[in-house]
Amino acid sequence: MRILLVEDEDNIRAGLKLNLELEGYEVVEAKTGREAIRRFEEEHFDLVILDLMLPEMDGMQVCEQIRLTNFTLPVLMLTAKSEPDDRVAGLKRGADDYLTKPFVLEELLLRVQNLIRRSGKSPENTPEIYHFGKNKINFLTYEAVGVGGQITLTKKEAMLLKLLIDRRNEVVSRQQILQSVWGYDVYPSTRTIDNFILSFRKYFEEDPRNPLYFHSVRSVGYKFTDKS
Repeated sequence: MRILLVEDEDNIRAGLKLNLELEGYEVVEAKTGREAIRRFEEEHFDLVILDLMLPEMDGMQVCEQIRLTNFTLPVLMLTAKSEPDDRVAGLKRGADDYLTKPFVLEELLLRVQNLIRRSGKSPENTPEIYHFGKNKINFLTYEAVGVGGQITLTKKEAMLLKLLIDRRNEVVSRQQILQSVWGYDVYPSTRTIDNFILSFRKYFEEDPRNPLYFHSVRSVGYKFTDKS
């Protein structure tokens, strides 16, 4: 699990990073609000720990920016402010939980664990055989039925479909696709991913020029939409 830790105080950030890594998490650091947004746009995370008082952009603004494209990523907000109005304001901006400094480390670790567990999208969330519209995908055999009949998917096609369907109705960033489907060592161009999306539209869309299921979100990523 990857955590984006956004904290401008070096001592606090270093201590949190060490303890989170001891718990088995991969931690990426950001010192400012703008750096946090850049990291969020370029990489995939399972949780954000977000300090309220930050240089350049405060935590409220960062949280708002995250929620523009991702409604499900858990955000734990840290703040020295303990007034109820401040906590309510943070939750209204999209934070999932709120912890006031100074805090007990064990409590923070427990909240992190609970947030990740509640929001986790494991592969089991998508069945081995998935139906949408008149389409069917078998993720075990790489066989599918689309608008033109039977399809045999490549391994990469099946992996990308699985990722998009696991995260259905959510924008998946290009960086997350690279990490999940191609791995860290191979970096295809954006055009390569676009071509996969075009193939999916050809396979599964009644009108590929007006897709119902497979969408490209300019400068952000890709999304599979299924309202059923």
